[in-house]
Amino acid sequence: MSRNAGGARRPSHLEHPVALGSARSWLGVLRRGGAVDPEFLPRLLFVCASTLATSPLRFAERLRHGRAIRRTEVHPSPIFIIGHWRSGTTFLHHLLCRDERFGHLTTFQAMAPGFFLIGGGRIKRFLERETRKRYPTRLIDNVPLLLDAPEEDEFALANMSPCSFLHGFSFPRRARYFFERYVLFEGISRRELERWVATYLELLRKATFASGGKRLVLKNCANTGRIRVLLRLFPEAKFIHIYRNPYRVFLSTLHLHRTVLPRSQLQRIDPREIEENVLLFYERLMQRYLADRELIPAGNLVEVRFEELERAPLDELRRIYGELGLPGFAAAEPAFRAHLRSVSGYRKNTYRLDPAAIEAVNRRWGFALERWGYERLEPDRVQS
Repeated sequence: MSRNAGGARRPSHLEHPVALGSARSWLGVLRRGGAVDPEFLPRLLFVCASTLATSPLRFAERLRHGRAIRRTEVHPSPIFIIGHWRSGTTFLHHLLCRDERFGHLTTFQAMAPGFFLIGGGRIKRFLERETRKRYPTRLIDNVPLLLDAPEEDEFALANMSPCSFLHGFSFPRRARYFFERYVLFEGISRRELERWVATYLELLRKATFASGGKRLVLKNCANTGRIRVLLRLFPEAKFIHIYRNPYRVFLSTLHLHRTVLPRSQLQRIDPREIEENVLLFYERLMQRYLADRELIPAGNLVEVRFEELERAPLDELRRIYGELGLPGFAAAEPAFRAHLRSVSGYRKNTYRLDPAAIEAVNRRWGFALERWGYERLEPDRVQS
């Protein structure tokens, strides 16, 4: 395990989020991302080499399973878990997926969406050894990192297509471009949007095929800004929007960016620009959600306050099932209880809330404090 002079482990090139992705997609990302700074050339070369080296696996999987996947029908009413990053979407996703009637995308499938059907043997075992050695928990929090655990489908999209918000972590100076174009779909051509739709449907068909035809539970924070397109694809889709105290979200999202960037970036970026991006993306994403939520048919949207889910998870799950008309809560309740017992020792990250953070949230995210009823703090009452 390589470490720097201060004792902290240096990021491995294998940690790059699209190291096992499509070479063709990666070339499209490079065209959109702009210049690579010289110190990141080794990482760039590794990603180029790894995507090329795994191309035969993707080709073999298409030959073996392509026809069956194309014939697979996605359940007409998938369940989309949405909400801003670091708002509790992972906790809810892992919990809801304990209901065995639902299918989901796994971490391994998201890492290698092009060949996970034929790569579930030696390749998966190799990655399991590496993840156990390097990451007993996820880097951004203390959630155990397991390759069979439910995973956010945006990671799979980033490995399949250049049309993903996550490529902004490789090219952070272009993060706003990737956010506006592939989360809000602003400035995107009809042709490019249809390519995104085709890729997403391919992913959902593949996940459905792998899960034996089950109804999918999909967690993707970027989908919070894509409600119009998702409703075009699945008019009867169910949506669960989870929200959290904006002060906590701000600090936790900054931590996410500061943790992920050293493992993925190919460009330098000023820390002040990172903070501005965090403020801007939440602002734009939540305003888009509030504008589009009324498009969702009655009975197909439920909103969840993370603090209530954390306090009384079974009560909130029961409410979710009831409001969305989902059957089977009683049958799944023992599995929910077992999962909650298994994570009872989980400890959240702690962050220091200073006057500058409070002032930034009040100024930019005050609408969210008011909309969801969170107490507005005063900067002059917190010591820096």
